[in-house]
Amino acid sequence: QEPTAAGLWEKLDDAGKPEAWFRITDCGSRFQGQIAKIFPKPGEDPSQWRCADCEGKQKNAPVLGLTFIKGMQRNGLTYENGTVLDPRDGSVYSAVMRLSPDGRQLTLRGYLGIPMLGRSDVWRRLPDNALAPPKSGSCLPDGAA
Repeated sequence: QEPTAAGLWEKLDDAGKPEAWFRITDCGSRFQGQIAKIFPKPGEDPSQWRCADCEGKQKNAPVLGLTFIKGMQRNGLTYENGTVLDPRDGSVYSAVMRLSPDGRQLTLRGYLGIPMLGRSDVWRRLPDNALAPPKSGSCLPDGAA
């Protein structure tokens, strides 16, 4: 059985320190991702971080818990036709995710137009029990903001 992108993921900064944790959820025919935990730098207060430039229901929503990956459709180890939201400026990009064959690494690429014109983040899988399980109903309906 092929591994799935569903689960808990960690993004490290350039110094190798945790920056954020993300939870990818299988919502039936589509996958989505939420910001599950933030590791602030000294002096930062993530409880004050809001998606001020987001649109719709996510306008001024707290960054922690924000659904920022939407609509990913699985095609083997690739997830495509989705979007990724940058909560820093409210920009929404086309996105593709690629899971390593061993299921331990996930690459998220956000782009404008074509995938060549984008940026990739590589995340590592965490044990599902590293964070409390999500509340039920954590999937947004298709098309929800």
